[in-house]
Amino acid sequence: MDIEDLRSFVEVADAGGVSPAARRLGVSKSMVSRRLIRIEEAFGIQLLARTTRGAGLTEAGTTFREHAARICAEIDLARETISPAGDLRGRLRVAVPLTSGPIHFAPVLAEMARHHPRLQIHADYSDRFVDLIADGYDCAIRVGALRDSNLIARRVGQIYGKLVASPDYIRAHGSPETPDEIVAHQALIGAEAWRFMDGDKVVTVQPQGRFSSDNGAALASAAAAGLGIAWLPDCVTHEYLASGALVPVMTRFPLPVGGVYVVRPSSPHPARKVRILSEFLIGSFERSPLL
Repeated sequence: MDIEDLRSFVEVADAGGVSPAARRLGVSKSMVSRRLIRIEEAFGIQLLARTTRGAGLTEAGTTFREHAARICAEIDLARETISPAGDLRGRLRVAVPLTSGPIHFAPVLAEMARHHPRLQIHADYSDRFVDLIADGYDCAIRVGALRDSNLIARRVGQIYGKLVASPDYIRAHGSPETPDEIVAHQALIGAEAWRFMDGDKVVTVQPQGRFSSDNGAALASAAAAGLGIAWLPDCVTHEYLASGALVPVMTRFPLPVGGVYVVRPSSPHPARKVRILSEFLIGSFERSPLL
């Protein structure tokens, strides 16, 4: 039985359909379908129940999926063991935040590609919250608070932030001194809730405003234009702060320290390429913490 047939079956089982599995594998849907047919013909039993919405495992498919996943993991481990200097192969598809990714994470991906010339790295930069399984990603780099999910997360660094506004906005509207006063100001909204530290206690505020964006750079630009107050990481605002276009406000109540994570689909056999990416990022943060 061909290992790529087994791998395709596992991907379809985990992704819930041929289309997302084909995207993850980087092959056509027709090729994945042919591989599934070969496996079912070899066993003479139906492993997948196909519907218009995707594909679900039959009872036999559920049992076989665990064996197939272990076989694929063992083959991957064997390949990595005998590869020169532990060289990585195949493709790594990673979702990266657009706001900080091109400046802070792109160099790490480039360094990883240089160390592993047989590895294909496909990085998608977007502040959209992607579905790793449905969209066919091996992992994602995420910054800040994580949503509850069945993904596995590994913390690789930390990030700091500030509440900022332009000098013109402060001259016109004043500066909040406490979290309770924020509701009287125009907030530039990137998150539904803003959190601040009051000693050891976290204070949560629901900001109000007419300008919102899922992109930190857009919020920083709007703040510099005097549209309101923004709750942003230092890696987005440090150049504005250095030039004086933005200034910190309400500094007695700092933002909680945020995390930078590599998240991946739940699996008992994490891909070595994802582990190596995490190690590269950890090393990068140790050498140069994210501003």
